[in-house]
Amino acid sequence: MIIVDTALKRREAEGRPVTVALIGAGTQAKAIARTIETATPGMRVVAVCNRTRANGEALFEELGLEPVWCPDAQSLERALASGQRVVTSDPVLLAQASGIDAIIEATGSMEYAARAALAAIEGGKHLIQVNAELDGTVGPILKKKADLANVVYTAGDGDQPGVMMNLVRFMKGIGVRPVLCGSIKGLYDPYRTPDTQISFAEKWGLQPAMAASFADGTKISFEQTVIANGTGMKVAQRGMLGPDFSDGNPDTPLVPLEDVAKAFSPLLDAHLAAGGPGVVDYVIGARPGPGVFVLGTMDDVKQRHFLNYYKMGPGPYYCFYTPFHLCHFEVPGSVARAVLFGDATLAPQAGPVVGVIALAKKDLVPGETIAELGGFETYGMIENIETIRAENLIPLGLAIGSTVRRHVPRDRPLTFADIDLPEGRTIDRLYTEQEREFAPREMIMEDSCDLS
Repeated sequence: MIIVDTALKRREAEGRPVTVALIGAGTQAKAIARTIETATPGMRVVAVCNRTRANGEALFEELGLEPVWCPDAQSLERALASGQRVVTSDPVLLAQASGIDAIIEATGSMEYAARAALAAIEGGKHLIQVNAELDGTVGPILKKKADLANVVYTAGDGDQPGVMMNLVRFMKGIGVRPVLCGSIKGLYDPYRTPDTQISFAEKWGLQPAMAASFADGTKISFEQTVIANGTGMKVAQRGMLGPDFSDGNPDTPLVPLEDVAKAFSPLLDAHLAAGGPGVVDYVIGARPGPGVFVLGTMDDVKQRHFLNYYKMGPGPYYCFYTPFHLCHFEVPGSVARAVLFGDATLAPQAGPVVGVIALAKKDLVPGETIAELGGFETYGMIENIETIRAENLIPLGLAIGSTVRRHVPRDRPLTFADIDLPEGRTIDRLYTEQEREFAPREMIMEDSCDLS
């Protein structure tokens, strides 16, 4: 947003930059820190929390900055007050520290991230989520807690959901009603594993499981869950439709994105005629990509005339798109919007409207541990929340770290009855609270993660 850079330059000139702490020191966190320190006047990364001290210190050292290790609140407060850059291993210390305006959660974890996010909100810090997996699991209850604490809870710009929401807000501002939020993908294979993605991961400096989650549908399911919960849109079917315009030949020209709307027209015609709120989905093999698109309608006949005149086509569905999503490059803008304007890039409207369920990537046997997102045991699929509740399906974000209780055949969705959850987890407590807050009383399942 253009107004943000002017506001940040003013903060720089006044000598009072926006102060940011990072939870995590991995690839994404380091890239965010580099963008803030090298390209964002009026903003500083003043602290990093990481479970491994050396990695936290490396984040600053790679930027030519000398960090100070702070194991307790007293040393951390002294270091921040003197303008030093801080590294700690306790997210609660950052949440409770003065001199920090906002916290960016960028670990990609689940339980650790849940504890860090909750601490940040309780500590009165604006929270920027660069963790669609956590947001897509317990984002609604974290948003409610943030509202009560009078702080901003928001997804970060740059990832697909934030970029889509920018388009949604723009479209609404010119009178176009968004009816489908879509992402452009190049690959979908639910059986990809860390082993199959090693070369890709090594090329781009990623963890193999993370790379597998990009390919097996888990990542896009979480991303589309975040935008669905922020717009009220649903899914047309479990896992979305995902029209595939590719033919496996890399030399075949990709289908223009404007033509993709035709593939969704029958679905949207029926959905909107039934009074539906719109849907989230994706396509494979469209150009330009990678990026995002939003389809919208216009009721005003005269305005439809002008949209056609401006080369948007005759309708009834108009395609708006952004041909890129620049991830970490755009996160500082979300920080500034939250701190300076109280504006969330993207946050849940209320309770969840969809979620991401866990499906068996192979035949699962009793005693197996569901180790990680993008791992060997499960993949994720987006599903409407009413179905999740009615069938007692376990969200993938809760399934991670759990133990399989009984045989589950490949491709079958896991239920709460199929697994044993670890005891005492914050994420389970948050999900239970979220269901109690938002689910119809008759839909709360007895066999779910009720920790009371």
